[in-house]
Amino acid sequence: MSEIKELQAKEKAKVPSTGEQTKPGLRFTPAVDIFETEKEITLLADMPGVKADDLNIDLRENVLTLEGNVAPFEGADEHDVLVEFEVGKYWRQFTLSEVIDQSKIEANIKEGVLRLKLPKVEKAQPRKITVKAA
Repeated sequence: MSEIKELQAKEKAKVPSTGEQTKPGLRFTPAVDIFETEKEITLLADMPGVKADDLNIDLRENVLTLEGNVAPFEGADEHDVLVEFEVGKYWRQFTLSEVIDQSKIEANIKEGVLRLKLPKVEKAQPRKITVKAA
């Protein structure tokens, strides 16, 4: 029997509070997909409403932190009638292994999806070893 998987939009998951928050507003955990090839690891983070200017990616001591702000969508002359889009901050952290070449990480955001390319260091990439006859 084959398993049928259904695509469903995920709701924003609120980040559990481990202590007192010093900044007002909601914090969300972006849904993430991670996949790998021989040469790189790709991380996709779902961050709807986040623009490139409102995104901060920080790398310190092998910890990659993603932070994105979602601002209210209404204009200065508009007044709320019904609000279902939650505004706040996306936040997620990852510990990078030594196989990632941290100096070559690339990031772009398109249609609310952040794509990080995490290239592997050359020594971590598979290679074929030639055998010589003695």
